[in-house]
Amino acid sequence: MHPQLKVFTGRASPKLAAKICAHLDVTPGAAEVRNFADGEIRINVNENVRGHDVFVVQSTLPPADNLFELLLFIDALRRASAARVTAVVPYFGYARQDRKDQPRVPLSAKLVANLLTRAGADRILTMELHAEQIQGFFDIPVDHLYSTPVFIEHLAARDLSDTVIVAPDTGRANRARGFAFRLADHIPIAIIDKRRTGPNQAEVANVVGEVSGRHALIYDDMIDTGGTLVAAARALLKQGAKSVSALATHAVLSGPALDRLAGSEMTGITVTDTIELPPERQHEKIKVLSVSPLLAEAILRIHRDESVSSLFL
Repeated sequence: MHPQLKVFTGRASPKLAAKICAHLDVTPGAAEVRNFADGEIRINVNENVRGHDVFVVQSTLPPADNLFELLLFIDALRRASAARVTAVVPYFGYARQDRKDQPRVPLSAKLVANLLTRAGADRILTMELHAEQIQGFFDIPVDHLYSTPVFIEHLAARDLSDTVIVAPDTGRANRARGFAFRLADHIPIAIIDKRRTGPNQAEVANVVGEVSGRHALIYDDMIDTGGTLVAAARALLKQGAKSVSALATHAVLSGPALDRLAGSEMTGITVTDTIELPPERQHEKIKVLSVSPLLAEAILRIHRDESVSSLFL
């Protein structure tokens, strides 16, 4: 008999998990997640998972409790004799610490990969990693999805004849070029030449490409403090862009990000629900698209042992 599909969620991604379950037409798995008085996390899986194909949806954004909660969930399911445990990590935290850029610093992304594997995960399903090579940190299968189909569907009805896709730095140039090509083969790209002066600090040095008289659409994987995005928008407008808007998969929005975006000259910022935004971090300029149909389709294909390569756009 084929193992039953079950979907559980930690406290970081309950709304996204509920949408995924709705697309899959399954009931969310019954589990209790709570804290003891001293802050320790307690996981109780309240239904039988023996021999079942189990998926745990949990983004690992700060605080570190979200990551540790996922590790405990995986361990609980493994000890309850689940046939397979897949960690669905819409936002993979610590992905920006993927290399030793200074002496005596940790390779944090590799450590997180090791922790997930040793906790008992059989495979990872994630989205829009900050560095694609992080997949190589795992010794288990990794299915790495992109938000491209979600954004393309969102822009399908828009007139893009005078649009330019802008990469926020040279590292995103290939992704921006691929995104522009999938929108329409005539859409040009531009690149922001920036200099990073420290953690969460960058200065825009130049704009490479023709943006004058065009609507600039910045395409990035995440918005953290918003400083680089706002500076890039300012530089694009100085170069004659008609307007500036942005697409970003992960709305981290830490520190002063919301105030910066709200006060910027950008006409709009579109993000996804890989990170759930509480009411205090929502704004009329920010539109949230759901990646739940894409994740649900990937989960279903993994469960059926079908190819998911067509989803890797």
